[in-house]
Amino acid sequence: MSHRYLFTSESVTEGHPDKICDQISDTIVDALLSEDEYSRIAAEVVVNTGLVLITGEISTQAQVNYVDLARKKIAEIGYNYAENGFSANSCSVLVALDEQSSDIAQGVSKAHEHREQLSDDELDQIGAGDQGIMFGFACNETPELMPMPISLAHRISRRLAAVRKTGELSYLRPDGKTQVSVIYEDGKPVGIDTILVSTQHTETIGDISEGSAVQKKIKADLWETVVQPIFTDLDIKPDRETRFLVNPTGKFVIGGPQGDSGLTGRKIIVDTYGGYSRHGGGAFSGKDPTKVDRSASYACRYVAKNIVAASLADKCEVQVSYAIGVARPVSIFVETFGTGKIKEDKLLALVREHFELRPAGIIQTLNLCSLPAKRGGRFYQDVAAYGHFGRTDLDLPWEQTDKAALLKEYSLSNALV
Repeated sequence: MSHRYLFTSESVTEGHPDKICDQISDTIVDALLSEDEYSRIAAEVVVNTGLVLITGEISTQAQVNYVDLARKKIAEIGYNYAENGFSANSCSVLVALDEQSSDIAQGVSKAHEHREQLSDDELDQIGAGDQGIMFGFACNETPELMPMPISLAHRISRRLAAVRKTGELSYLRPDGKTQVSVIYEDGKPVGIDTILVSTQHTETIGDISEGSAVQKKIKADLWETVVQPIFTDLDIKPDRETRFLVNPTGKFVIGGPQGDSGLTGRKIIVDTYGGYSRHGGGAFSGKDPTKVDRSASYACRYVAKNIVAASLADKCEVQVSYAIGVARPVSIFVETFGTGKIKEDKLLALVREHFELRPAGIIQTLNLCSLPAKRGGRFYQDVAAYGHFGRTDLDLPWEQTDKAALLKEYSLSNALV
């Protein structure tokens, strides 16, 4: 008997209050690293009606205007009109930043291995910026090797923003959320059960002002211009049994920071795998790459994706753990959920041999500190909305599968498969 179930993931648009905060935080990261690759950054942002608060700990030689960075990002997102209750030009921007703790800095700048003279390897120089556990995941459900539910939810969110910015649906406003429930049979996606879109909009649409007529218009427009186009290149598509829900409360005019406060790091499941894989709990945005919450999660995705791309597993999850101020991971764990083509202890040995998981090695391999400057001061802010993984629209180093052929060849030549 086949096992049939639903799995649901959500996404949010760039105008969601929490995502505004993530993007401002990462705009700060981009600006500081572009001028000073050795910047130590933990930038937190809070937004509410008419207010932006930038706080956290930063140590840098860079000189940037934090207020100007915040206003420009808010304007780019689309909050340019007072009618939204939050505007780039009129909101107050408060800055309350401290320097990184010297206790933390001494362990990051000179790792335990160097301080105790246990190693003179330059990749043992930088210690992890904190203790913690990080996960990376990949599966072969989509071309980008991501779980189907989060992939579809992100597609809809990105399309929702696109038709707003081009003016195709000019009555839309920046705030929005999407959710997709995928039907699985025996672990494989086979259909779409429910699509939910909640999007901020104007009170009236042209000469349509009656509430139910407005909602009917929005639903029809979203189905035609947002939902249907994102399925054109997929075998799985909505059918007559698929539920399509739009603004279930009946109205979504008050949104953005006027409707709800926002905070950096509050959408970590949206940022990763939509709940399909485990999560260590640490947020990404606002952190420089010495913070392993960010860099090690990217590295684990890089490892997992190359394993799946090499056809060594249909699903792969990688966990690493660190101690603050120590360069080498405390532990590395590989799980293939019964889909592995080689034993997991052999797979772990491959990971240890072919992937660098020390913070300095991750930074060097993926160019995490130099990319903001190389890309004109814009890198991390672009992954701060619509997910950090599976981004076919961005050239991300942790999404490369450049080691897949090597892994496959090594496993074959050593009779591991």
